[in-house]
Order: sequence, then C-alpha cells, then structure tokens
Amino acid sequence: MTLTRRAAALAATAALALAAAAPAAAQTKIKMVLNWKYQGPQAWFFVAQDKGYFKAEGLDVEIDQGEGSAAPVTKIASGAYTAGFGDTNALIDFAAKRPNEAPVAVYMIYNTPPFTIAVKKDSPIRGPQDFAGKTIGGPANDGALRLFPAFGKVAKFDPTKVNITNMAPNLREQMLKNGQVDAIFGFINTISFSAKLVGIDPEKDLRFINYGDHGMDLYSNAILFSRAFVRDNPKAVAGFVKAVNRAIGDVLANPEAGMDAVMKREPLLNRAVEKERLLYTIRAEMSHPEIANIGLGDIDVTRLQRGIALIAETNGLPRTPAPDEVFDRRFLPPRAERASKL
Repeated sequence: MTLTRRAAALAATAALALAAAAPAAAQTKIKMVLNWKYQGPQAWFFVAQDKGYFKAEGLDVEIDQGEGSAAPVTKIASGAYTAGFGDTNALIDFAAKRPNEAPVAVYMIYNTPPFTIAVKKDSPIRGPQDFAGKTIGGPANDGALRLFPAFGKVAKFDPTKVNITNMAPNLREQMLKNGQVDAIFGFINTISFSAKLVGIDPEKDLRFINYGDHGMDLYSNAILFSRAFVRDNPKAVAGFVKAVNRAIGDVLANPEAGMDAVMKREPLLNRAVEKERLLYTIRAEMSHPEIANIGLGDIDVTRLQRGIALIAETNGLPRTPAPDEVFDRRFLPPRAERASKL
C-alpha cells in the first residue's frame, strides 16, 4: 500500500472512530400532562411514544397522568409541564386573566362538546330548571364543573342556588349510585364508561343533561403548549403535533394496537370497557361536521370566537381574548394528512 493510500485509510478509520464516539444528537425534552388517569382515548399519545414517532422528530417526551381537563392549563402556566391535553374553555378563562402566562392550543382533538350532568334515571331532575337546591358533585378540575356558571347563563337557571361538592375522580359515579349526590359533572364518555365499572348501566340507569343540547357549542380538549416553549422551540412543537397526528391515524386504522399501548401503561384497566370508551370518544367527541372541511386538529375561527365571547361574558372575565391568543394553527400538518371523517 502506498503512503498516500495508507494515509487515506488511516484518515477514514479515524473519522469512523470519531463518529462512533460522538454523542447522539440531543433530543428536545417535553414533559406532558394528560387530562385524566390512563384511559382508552389517550391511545395516540402512547402509540406516538412506543412507535418512535416522537423520537423521529427529535423529541424526548415524558407523559404523566392528569387530574381533570382544566388542570393542564395551570400546570403548564406554572412551568411544571411543557405540554398537556386540556380544556380549551379553561384556557380561555386563564388567557383572559393572565395572557402572558397562558398556554396556547395547537391541535384540537375534542371538537364536539362532551360536557354533561348525569342523574339517575328516576331522578326528579329533568332539566336545568330542576337544579335549584340539589347537590351536584365532581372533581375540582372537571371541565363541566368549571363551565357550570356559563351553562347557567345559557340555560337560564341560577347556579348559585345549587350545592356543589368535590370528590376524588374514582368516587364520582359511586357517590351518585349511593345517593350521596343528586347529580355529577363530567364528560359523557368518562361518566358512561366509569359507571360500568361500578355496576351502573348508563343506558338503563342514567340520564344525561348535555351542555351542547342547550346551546353551548364549545370546543373542548386540545393539545396545549407553554407559550414560551412555542416561541423558543417551534420546530419541536410542529414535530410533536406531527407525531400525534400520525399516531391518531394509526389508532383509527387499528384500535386494538392503540389499546395495546394503553394497557402497557396500566395493565389493571378493563380493556373491553376502555376500548369501548375509545371508540365512543372518536365517534361522539371528535367527529364534528366541520372536520369534513377543515380536518381534524384545526378549528373554525368564527365558532371559537363565539365560544370565547360566551365564556368571557358569563364568567365576567376582565378581557376577551382574541382567537389567535387561544389557538395557534401554524404547527398543523398539511390538510391532506389530517383525518376528515372519523
């Protein structure tokens, strides 16, 4: 071997050694909090994690269980979390009061209002006009509970004449069953399927007074991010949204694989009930007619503006946030890549 060829070989070997010794490119850390304890309808977040979709976007994502749909807003604002899956209406309220600290929504998932108050089938409560003097319970951070004053305004009843009590999430349906409360706040799917776990048949034993049936056509849970993180790491936000959007497509195509990812987190869950919860959520809370035109993940600005105005008026907020303070669509994948029918 000539000196020239030998030098070239040594140089190549040295380059390979340096490449092998170099650390892998640093991944951007994202700490995310969910809306609730582990459930079927969170499958896409776990699929994105397990299939390496987050990693492919240069992200190291940690996912924690939540305490209610309103809680991620304050947890992100406090700096405890980078991202979350939480209620848009709680975000509107926070943005009106503390705009510089408020998170921002970047991908709408629950585009049909899921907020409800459940009562026993034989309850004398037939509608909102019957709430006066009754006791309604729910976890402190429940989205429906937080919206109760607005519901009173729209449905024309006085919410101050209702007794509100809080309980741990796992006690809600049991307390209704035992008669410890007259009604309970929650999301339709959460109550329906959690009721089954305590021996209540939601179709035979419960009635639901839905906020949406009384004119509250509100958006609900979206992917939220810290405003500072959005400013400083736009590529990471776009990558996160891309990964979750891809995982949603996977779950729609193969719900069983989605449930595998959920059960991996919490093997003690009732798989059949959680799969039913997942499918119901897709069907009832993610299938607003508007997505045929705008696709899953996006919002109708006029509709969001109406919701903001309603929350601002009924909650007596100090200001009315603009839609772009609440939702930032810059990070959405192309329209063709987002589901138009679920």
